[in-house]
Amino acid sequence: MTHHDNPSARAVRGRRIAALAAAGVLLPLPALSGCSGEGGQSSAPASQDIAPAPRSEVKDGGTLRWAVDAMPGTLNAFQADADATTSRIAGAVLPSMFTVDAGGAPQRNADYLDSADISARDPKQVVTYKINPKARWSDGTAITAADFIAQWTALRGKDNAYWTARNAGYDRIGKVEQGAGSREVKVTFARPYADWRSLFTPLYPKSVMGNANAFNDSARERLAVGAGPFLVQKRDAAKGQVVLVRNPSWWGATAKLDKIVLEAVPGDKRSAALAAGTIDVAAVDQIAAKRVASARGPAAGFLRKPAAGNAGPQGDGSRARDRQGAKNAAEHAALSGYTLHKALEPAYTQLALNGSSGPLADDRVRRAVARAIDRQALADVVLKPLDLPSEPLGSHLLMAGQRGYEDHSDALGDQDTGAAKALLADAGWKTDGEGQQAGGKAAAPAPGAWRGADGPGDDDGEAASRDRGEEDGPGRDGYDGDRDGGTDAYDEDADGANDGRNPGRPAPGHAGPPARGAQEPGARPAAAEAPLSFTGAVGSEIQRAALLRQSAAIYKDAAAWQKQKADGDRDSAAYARYKRYRKRAAQTLSAAELVETGRQVDLPASDGRPGARHVAAGHVHGAVVARADRDPAGDKAAARTTTVRKNGKPLTLRFVLPDGAAAEPLRTVGRRIAAMLSKIGVQTSLQRVSDASYFQDHIASGDFDLALYSWPGTAYPATDARPIYAKPQPAADGSLTVEQNYSRVGTDHIDQLFDQAASELDEAAARTLVEQADARIWAAAGSIPLYQRPELVATKESLANVGAFGFATPRFQDIGYKK
Repeated sequence: MTHHDNPSARAVRGRRIAALAAAGVLLPLPALSGCSGEGGQSSAPASQDIAPAPRSEVKDGGTLRWAVDAMPGTLNAFQADADATTSRIAGAVLPSMFTVDAGGAPQRNADYLDSADISARDPKQVVTYKINPKARWSDGTAITAADFIAQWTALRGKDNAYWTARNAGYDRIGKVEQGAGSREVKVTFARPYADWRSLFTPLYPKSVMGNANAFNDSARERLAVGAGPFLVQKRDAAKGQVVLVRNPSWWGATAKLDKIVLEAVPGDKRSAALAAGTIDVAAVDQIAAKRVASARGPAAGFLRKPAAGNAGPQGDGSRARDRQGAKNAAEHAALSGYTLHKALEPAYTQLALNGSSGPLADDRVRRAVARAIDRQALADVVLKPLDLPSEPLGSHLLMAGQRGYEDHSDALGDQDTGAAKALLADAGWKTDGEGQQAGGKAAAPAPGAWRGADGPGDDDGEAASRDRGEEDGPGRDGYDGDRDGGTDAYDEDADGANDGRNPGRPAPGHAGPPARGAQEPGARPAAAEAPLSFTGAVGSEIQRAALLRQSAAIYKDAAAWQKQKADGDRDSAAYARYKRYRKRAAQTLSAAELVETGRQVDLPASDGRPGARHVAAGHVHGAVVARADRDPAGDKAAARTTTVRKNGKPLTLRFVLPDGAAAEPLRTVGRRIAAMLSKIGVQTSLQRVSDASYFQDHIASGDFDLALYSWPGTAYPATDARPIYAKPQPAADGSLTVEQNYSRVGTDHIDQLFDQAASELDEAAARTLVEQADARIWAAAGSIPLYQRPELVATKESLANVGAFGFATPRFQDIGYKK
């Protein structure tokens, strides 16, 4: 389906949106300490980690409790609100003509097909399927050509009574008919289709596909019949569970488990659920993964012996510490029964550059931004701590290890600061020393750029002006109070705030210095109502403020790292460092705000008002805090380059990032990218928005300059990736039809290559066309792949054949408990 570039539009999204939800548009970037091997070399399997065991070593019987993100929106995988849970259920209870192996290649499923081949190419492509004669639905009805015909009829896009979300491939079919018998199916294509193996998976019975009401409504809540190793027994919305039970009519290898219970458990509650022993399998974030990994080792640090000389009555603080220690010990014991599986997920994180308008509409500016990014450094910081291969991804269309994968990033060029600056200069964006008009102001730091994207509510990086041992909580950290939809301080007043790209944003203000109202001693100064360039700050003060904000961001990162290391132990050295760094972050940020609000002596805008002339002297020494006791990756802050300008206006890009606590690692990556861009004179204004609105209200509607989000990999790139990179087209109503190309960057040539690849039946020739398309996508610089995402899954230690599946389709009948 397509999407019209209109903030009020709510067009139905198709298969790729469901896949995006499955992959997780919000990126959990695990950063585990103590998980990597010596020398940074990966020893973990890159493609799959599932504790494999032969069926003979797996017990018969038992129940598996599997955490999922949410109850399925529907049980019909071809509807718009199908999600990851829908896909998981379909894989266990419905026929799949082809599955995908660990290398991302489609494989015929012998449980359902004796054969499936192209039986004719001229004058039309014909694929002949021979159905396994044992295959039947759970009501005893045989799986026949009639089921194939009904599915094609429903999904071909000719009957509006069917509320379908996708018809890719089915719309190329000219007819589906029975062959030599009811178990033989002949599919004749009106147009050649290279990805024919993607069709009829999952396959629904004629009773669903042959009736629009059943398709639209009945199949949303229940599947009366199935044909997999499991069947849907019930969907219990009250308990948040879908219960699958062994299919007694299954003709293949009997399922080892009696029952699989899929239970909706939000990501932030999975660590507690694991510790309570209420789930057996769960994809986890970095915090839960760290706890599972550490529980597998010695229990040091969880139970502490009292220090010598401390005998005698204990105060409330000591008793609280004892209770916390006992709680930690109990959690440690519970989690020690789980194993952490990790692999590279078939999904990648990209930097999207919105090329619809503004500076990024110029391909030279997009290429400059792309060439300023050190993708290897970002891949290292995400994947190396997990002992996973940390090569940056070199393709938009294939994952590392897939057949045909090649790195085509050379079509854009490697990271090169000099080349990036030259591209900007060629596009007219230059520093004052490169020919800017006389009278141009010195470049101000990007408003909010060194605030990162941190603020109240982020437990892992609080900064506060206090240093007392107070309980941590949102809204008490001394940082800005911007909430849902708010930008970091001063963002709304940044140059370019209302440049026509984002008409909903307020115009830049030109207010003078903030009024000196009655302010409590020690309170943070009010935010400036304009950037430094409007307050009359001189270059040295601008540079000082930038360094102070840079220092505050680094202190805050250090605080977050130490808090994570402390893992709740308030008596540890790490927690003491956390409090110290937190305090320094707040102090340094306050110092920056004093500079920015014109409250220092000798600032032209201060009119001689008293201020802390040397307020920064005690804090700038910490500008680079890369110490042995914290993760230094990516935190070496480069000196800021003078901002580039065009016609007197600085180049400022609005970088939109999600606000939730689970997205803190994503914001860390965003800050690192911002630092890289500062080296070529590009300002970045970091804006935090709520998780719920991040995709719909910003990514899909085009309300961003830069953004980070993920796309899943696929065994069928010519079909599945085309909507992501299709050239946007004007719609009849004047809006822009972007399909799923949210960067709004595309070319006719790319579209042609995808069309040719989808129609090319010679597999080698089709791969060549896909490679050419990928190279052109790189050259267009609308989407910059950074790295494959890590997949982290915690499972009970006694389980086999389940974990981080990577590309591979799970074999649900083989999952079970070891003997």
